[in-house]
Amino acid sequence: MRSFFLWPILAGLLSACAGPVADRAFDDIATRTAETIDVKPAWIKSDQDEALVRETLATLLGKPLSADDAVQVALLNNRRLQSNFAELGLGAADLTSAWRPANPGLSFGRFRRGQEIEIERAIGFDALNLLALPILAGIEERRFEQTTLRLAADILSLAAQTKRAWYEAVAAEQTAIYVTQIREAAEIQADLARRMRAAGNNSLLDLTREQLFRAEATARLARSRLAATAAREKLGRLMGLAGRDMAFALPQRLPVLPAKEREAENIEAAAMVRRLDIQMAQAEVAAMRKNQTLSRATRLVNVLELGFARNSESAKQDQTGYEISLEIPIFDLGDAKATKAEMLYMRSVHHLAETAIQAQSAAREAWLGYRTAFELAQQYQTQIVPLRQKISGEMLLRYNGMLVSVFDLLTDAREQIAAVSEALEAQRDFWIADTNLTFVTLAPARDL
Repeated sequence: MRSFFLWPILAGLLSACAGPVADRAFDDIATRTAETIDVKPAWIKSDQDEALVRETLATLLGKPLSADDAVQVALLNNRRLQSNFAELGLGAADLTSAWRPANPGLSFGRFRRGQEIEIERAIGFDALNLLALPILAGIEERRFEQTTLRLAADILSLAAQTKRAWYEAVAAEQTAIYVTQIREAAEIQADLARRMRAAGNNSLLDLTREQLFRAEATARLARSRLAATAAREKLGRLMGLAGRDMAFALPQRLPVLPAKEREAENIEAAAMVRRLDIQMAQAEVAAMRKNQTLSRATRLVNVLELGFARNSESAKQDQTGYEISLEIPIFDLGDAKATKAEMLYMRSVHHLAETAIQAQSAAREAWLGYRTAFELAQQYQTQIVPLRQKISGEMLLRYNGMLVSVFDLLTDAREQIAAVSEALEAQRDFWIADTNLTFVTLAPARDL
């Protein structure tokens, strides 16, 4: 009977393990992501945690946000990510339960026959569950490992999305500023054309062209402002901001291009080693293999219970003994259970192979996209825009020498505007491609 009273104490000790398990897992995730992106997430579980996060956010939002600052804000404040962190607690609770034996069963009976009283007492436990406990706990450990990897992938995915959104937002605001200048220039040109037409110095065709350019510049300005607002809202959503926090400031220009592109590396091999979705698929294969082993071991013996009994009768010596309860495999031979476990294992194997194929393809595509984006951005920066500026300078010299008209000069200015806009887009696309290349070897691209 002494051992019976130890069960509540043991259960109490085990129930206290779920919290520390979740905390240690989160610390491991935070350390792993910090090694990759130099930013640590925070798990908000109390008012004190919330206050510390708000204090950090106030510091970060009090200055123009860099790309890394935006990622830090997102990892601290994105509410969907915070809700996903609760899965750690759920997984830790399941893992803790998996290491607990099934509760014993206690039965008590009191019977009366005339003056005779018979009392039956029995306590039993699931012996098969106790024997299979290490295997069941091992399966749950694999599942918990998958949960931690999935959350690490969520963190990296959010970081990648936020960084891309930051580049898009900065580029959109920079474009809106440039288009505003274009609209002001178009207004001046249209007014000049109107006055020259009134003086009889240009044709109706020239006037109409300048009016059309002003109208197109006005429409383009509206679209650019809408795009800038949408990009800012997207970035704000990823950072979990609302209300006054949405007044955050961004730099006026994108970062300059690096002097040279990254060193070539075996990006496919790097993806196979680092990608978290591949590690999750590998953990799933291991878990299904364990599950298949357990299903085979318990195919014919599914229930095995052992119990201790003690019976007492009036004026008689107590009876003691034991009971064994065994399920007889007549109708269910366990073949369906074993087949299901085998199919789950094969499914996980093929899923791992497919994940590896997708990862290698994404890595190759990201590397090609990065190199192409770098070449295009560099070409605009070193050739197309300088050549267009040189042409504009020559046109201005010819205009001063009265070799071309003012409208030829304005036409060339419009062509230079197009080149500068395309150069800005190429610069934005490069930084997005750079972000994609950074994260393609770490986690799959997905929305959070």
